[in-house]
Amino acid sequence: MPIAAAAVTSPPAAAQVHGVVPRHASPTPQQRAAPRREQSPLNPSSQAIRSASSGTELAGSAATEASRAHIANLDRVLGKPPQVPRPASHAAASKQERQQQDGELEPLNVRHGLLNALNLSFFVPMPGMRARTAADEHMSPRSLMHMQQLLSADSPRASPRSTIAPRWRSLHGEDGWAGLLDPLDSDLRRELLRYGDFVQAAYQAFHSLPTALARHRGLMLPDRSYRPTRSLFATSALSMPPWAKRPNTPEWLTQQSNWIGYVAVCESEREVARMGRRDIAIVLRGTATCLEWAENLRASLVPLDGESGEGGGQEEPKVARGFRSLYKTAGEKVKSLSEEVMGEVRRLMEKYKGEELSITVVGHSLGGALALLVADEIATTVPDAPPVAVVSFGGPKVGNAAFVDKLQKSGRVNVLRIVNAGDMVTKVPGVAPRLPLTKEQYQHVGAELRIDSKNSPCLRPDAGPACRHDLEAYLHLIDGFTGTGRPFRHDARRSVIRLLQMQRGNVKKEYVNRARELGVDPSAPVDVGRSMAYGNCAVASPSS
Repeated sequence: MPIAAAAVTSPPAAAQVHGVVPRHASPTPQQRAAPRREQSPLNPSSQAIRSASSGTELAGSAATEASRAHIANLDRVLGKPPQVPRPASHAAASKQERQQQDGELEPLNVRHGLLNALNLSFFVPMPGMRARTAADEHMSPRSLMHMQQLLSADSPRASPRSTIAPRWRSLHGEDGWAGLLDPLDSDLRRELLRYGDFVQAAYQAFHSLPTALARHRGLMLPDRSYRPTRSLFATSALSMPPWAKRPNTPEWLTQQSNWIGYVAVCESEREVARMGRRDIAIVLRGTATCLEWAENLRASLVPLDGESGEGGGQEEPKVARGFRSLYKTAGEKVKSLSEEVMGEVRRLMEKYKGEELSITVVGHSLGGALALLVADEIATTVPDAPPVAVVSFGGPKVGNAAFVDKLQKSGRVNVLRIVNAGDMVTKVPGVAPRLPLTKEQYQHVGAELRIDSKNSPCLRPDAGPACRHDLEAYLHLIDGFTGTGRPFRHDARRSVIRLLQMQRGNVKKEYVNRARELGVDPSAPVDVGRSMAYGNCAVASPSS
């Protein structure tokens, strides 16, 4: 690695790192003291932090000064990159950033959603949440050097994917991913990141063309070997009352039918040969509209075959009323999500009849819940369907124990749930209405891959609920996950540009500062076009 080589082969710089300045070296300028960072008096936890840290203040300041000295030495060894001119429109944001670094209270980031706007950590006790300390805001020199690679213009490209044809069935969950999750198999990591980027593309396409008539014209897949074949729409059975509508509210936020995802098929013969089969991907985004949020709150259990039949036996499969409503309700101009998916699956199976096929249903949050309903209907209504795998990022519970048994006994559906520790969405609905039958309670289904935001070198250990549920944070953690109790992967290659833009308040300050020095403005609005421009390098699947 060129940067590491420069650090080793430069005698003057190396001598300075160890505190010895050679005679022929020019004196280095006096290092300016870093600004003092204190807890804001507006922060409810500041008093507790101030009183609790009085005994450890001397040790904390010594560790902080040592970290700053290491970072300063690293800057002299590597050489700071040239400052990139920043637009005048970001001057106010830069000033606000500097004020925040001086100790002012960080503003609530309403732009990135309700969970970011609400600081729930003070009201909802979360496992692992603790007071932020000064050590949480600093990173090791090695992490900073690695981050410089991920943010530079010549970020290393991903290595070619290895051939998985001989073992595609095990990677697709044939044996429940036994022996592949902890430690995480490198080929499985690549597959999970690729499917996660498919969901990111669904989010980006929805926010650029959110109307029901847009179809998938704005959809840009990060993997060009796949081609979208059908747009999918979800319709809520609820409607927004007239008194709740506001004049400036966007129409898509309150309309009943919205674009929720797409079906794509692998059309590259080279990729088909590498994977050992032709893959059909069904991709579903998470909650984005008011009516979808309302449907999420309808957590009573109803039978799969209809909302009638109350009082059925405990062996009857039941699912959340709101999820079934979004899956089965048809709109005025679009079919139901169920009809769209089943029709496209049958069409593609007929088109590629005689080939080795697989179906992968992937979703985040609400999309993960709907993915289970899709997989169940495929296994139930398509007798000759290929193997079906469900990949759920941060998905909630969907049905009762009978529904879980139905999926497992089908023998044709494999479910992998990826869960970030502390993600509240994965814990809801907690229980159905209290009934004497234990099988009427919600249960999770499938294998679980558990990751944790606290293992990331750049995310704060006290990251809030929005960060713990954010899809890009999930993909960042998967990229670095090697196994339980193991360090973050040192050769992770996924760019952190989008993570900085989406979760700036939950990223360590040293990371934000260094990103600004490298010309990346974390305070700039998320640019969908710019994010997709990094599709082949910065958001590509990493090497093993």
